[in-house]
Amino acid sequence: MKKADPAVEDLKEKALAAIARRRGDIIRFAEDVYRTPELGFKEERTAARTAAFLADLGLEVRTGLALTGVKAVADGQAPWSGSRRTGPKKERGEEPPGETAAPPRVAVLGELDAVVCPGHPAADPVTGAAHACGHHAQLAVMAGAAVGLTEPDVLRGLSGSVVFMAVPAEEYVELEYRFRLREEGKVEFLGGKPELIRLGEFDDVDMAILVHSGSRPGPKMSPGGTSNGFVGKFVRYIGREAHAGASPWAGVNALNAALVALSAVNALRETFSEEDSVRVHPIVTKGGDLVNIIPADVRLETYVRARTIQAVTETSRKVDRAFKAGALALGTTVEIRDAPGFLPMLPDPELSRIYRRNLERLVGAENVSDGGHMAGSTDMGDLSHVMPALHPYGAGVEGRPHCADYRVVDPDLAYIRPAEAVALTVIDLLADGAREADRVRRAARPPMTRAEYIEFARSLFRRTVYPEPEAAGAAGSGNPKEDDDRW
Repeated sequence: MKKADPAVEDLKEKALAAIARRRGDIIRFAEDVYRTPELGFKEERTAARTAAFLADLGLEVRTGLALTGVKAVADGQAPWSGSRRTGPKKERGEEPPGETAAPPRVAVLGELDAVVCPGHPAADPVTGAAHACGHHAQLAVMAGAAVGLTEPDVLRGLSGSVVFMAVPAEEYVELEYRFRLREEGKVEFLGGKPELIRLGEFDDVDMAILVHSGSRPGPKMSPGGTSNGFVGKFVRYIGREAHAGASPWAGVNALNAALVALSAVNALRETFSEEDSVRVHPIVTKGGDLVNIIPADVRLETYVRARTIQAVTETSRKVDRAFKAGALALGTTVEIRDAPGFLPMLPDPELSRIYRRNLERLVGAENVSDGGHMAGSTDMGDLSHVMPALHPYGAGVEGRPHCADYRVVDPDLAYIRPAEAVALTVIDLLADGAREADRVRRAARPPMTRAEYIEFARSLFRRTVYPEPEAAGAAGSGNPKEDDDRW
């Protein structure tokens, strides 16, 4: 085992002491955010609280990124061990061995948004938003890490920079609302991190860490593992209205078309390979207008999730066939809008190793578990396709994620220990001339450049209308029309 560097250990002890001194402030910040949950791209109060916390640490804060995102940078003051290369920054492995373009930058992230969970005891009575996934804990972890890393004696020992970012809209909900934002030109992508990648806010970041709150009871924490990716779908069936009692035969029932489609989706489930971790979970967001009118406008949202991009694509085609079958059977038109969801998570092994070592130091090896595979999704997966990234998991919660019984029961395990682990990991990366951070970014081979990622994500927007509009009055007589242009 490598012997600990006394200078690095001194920085770590100072960071831990700073976090301990402000433990109460970190917990109060988390509780304040918890009490005012907001949905994606609407997180005004949460962003303001986060910006104020970072500003109180003496950081210059930028706000309004991707509508509500927050960003602040703390620059280390120690010399950097790498050699500066002149000229434009190059992409993916084109830099000469041993040379990098600039001192490394490590991003520590938190997520601003909540989920819709009206039955949660802390839900917003108007919107139904609730922190039933623990994003308030993520923000507290970022804030706590910022406390430790901005301690003046710590910054004097770090090279490179730490970028603190509170990002919007990780929960991929309210698709109809987000499509409207897109049509109004306010966003292009429907998730926060993809939108921030597009806006160039990660162009000055070399690697990123975001600690998710615990997803299972007990003290065990994890450096994180892989996760599913997904594509999002907004589906609309258009039928014809009629009086439901006097002349139902004069209508074309869009709700029945949707029900046929949902049955067809369920019939597909035996075709999903277990190794692909496929999940398809549609909901009806509008089932009609009035009970005595044949439904003519019915809307659904769904994800198509899987472990790999290929499996997502193949399953998406199957699900589209099921949606078209409902339209064909009842004589309606169906419009399917596809949008890029999130890519599968690819954790960086070197970041995982460093984080795990620090986590074991804090909570004991017996309380650290392997990450494994998560069938859920996160837009940290998108970041992991363009840079080294890590998505660890905390502890200190009970209840089921996204459900009314989910809550933090141990603030130290949920907020403080993960904040300490992040701070210690960043110190390992940026102390000693940032040699570890340089090594991580030189070794990394992400699957895409940022430009390639944006091009790929844009290619996933698709609008399919079935049957063709001119044939909608005679369902089944026309051919599917797929418009691959951006819309």
